[in-house]
Parts: sequence; C-alpha cells; structure tokens
Amino acid sequence: MTKAEIVAEISKETGIERDKALRVVEALMVKIKDHTLQGEDVFFRGFGTFTTKVRAEKMGRLISKNQTIIVPEHLVPFFKPCDDYKKRFLSVPVPKKG
Repeated sequence: MTKAEIVAEISKETGIERDKALRVVEALMVKIKDHTLQGEDVFFRGFGTFTTKVRAEKMGRLISKNQTIIVPEHLVPFFKPCDDYKKRFLSVPVPKKG
C-alpha cells in the first residue's frame, strides 16, 4: 500500500478533502522523524512506538573491492508494535508465495 492509497482511504472514511488528508499524513511522518532523530520515542497507544536503536560498530565488506571496512556505530529507526497489534497477527494465515 502506498501513501497515496492511505491518503485516499482516510479522505473517503473521514470526508476530509484529499489534499488536507495528505498534509496531515505528511506532517505526521515529519514529526515522527524529527522526534525520533532527537532521541525521543513517539508513542501511539493501541498501535505502537517509534524509536531509535543504536547499532554497534562492526566489520563489513566491500565485495566489489574485496576490502574490509569498519561500519561505525549509528542510529537506526525502529517500530515496536503494541501487544494487541502483535496478537492480531497470530490469527492471520501466512500468505503463500507464487
């Protein structure tokens, strides 16, 4: 599903004009990014938490140059769903590929 499809669904379900729904969705995404980049967690009760995790320094490889490199410690975005959200997945059958 794309952002445009989500905006269309929100617009249809709420009666909000599509361009206003788009501005709200984009503003939400910007705020989540801004606050997590500042080290703050963003909580949505009944949905989950957007946060950051620290990835430790590690050794990596540049296969094209057959060279070992050091990947420095860095932050990565992380989403932790709430317990209710995770439990709902237990009742969903795994889709078959092919």
